[in-house]
Order: sequence, then structure tokens, then C-alpha cells
Amino acid sequence: MYVDVILSPCDGRIEKISISKNSRFYEWEQLFQIKKADGSVEIIDIGVSGKIETLEVLEGEPVVAGEVLAYFKEDLFVTGSD
Repeated sequence: MYVDVILSPCDGRIEKISISKNSRFYEWEQLFQIKKADGSVEIIDIGVSGKIETLEVLEGEPVVAGEVLAYFKEDLFVTGSD
């Protein structure tokens, strides 16, 4: 296992955080929602499963593209299916 990051893909404001510190998450599970300036909502998910080590943002906070949203440890277990 190693520590990796979840980055914001866009500028906006954190609309919703669906995870918490020390919680497990699974591949493609919704982790964050970011509301962009045009009103659209970007859903943040990743293609691995693991455990959240730290959250670096709070709901309602502004974020910029490339900003760290959370640190996590990947569990390296295959959880998806064909």
C-alpha cells in the first residue's frame, strides 16, 4: 500500500463530500461533487479502492484545478467485474 492523492479536475466550490477520514471507498464510487462557475456539477471518482487518510477540503470551500482534495491508501484489491 502507498499514499496517493485525489486532485480537483476543475475550478469550483465543494458542493458535497461523500466520504470521511479513515473511511473505505470503492472503485468509481462518488467521492466529491464540485459545482463549477457555469452551474454544472463535476462528480469526482477514481478507478481504485482504498482508505481515506486525510481530507484537505470542506463542503462550501472554493477549489482550483489540481488542488489536493484528499490523501488515500490504495488497497490493491480487485473489486470490479467485467
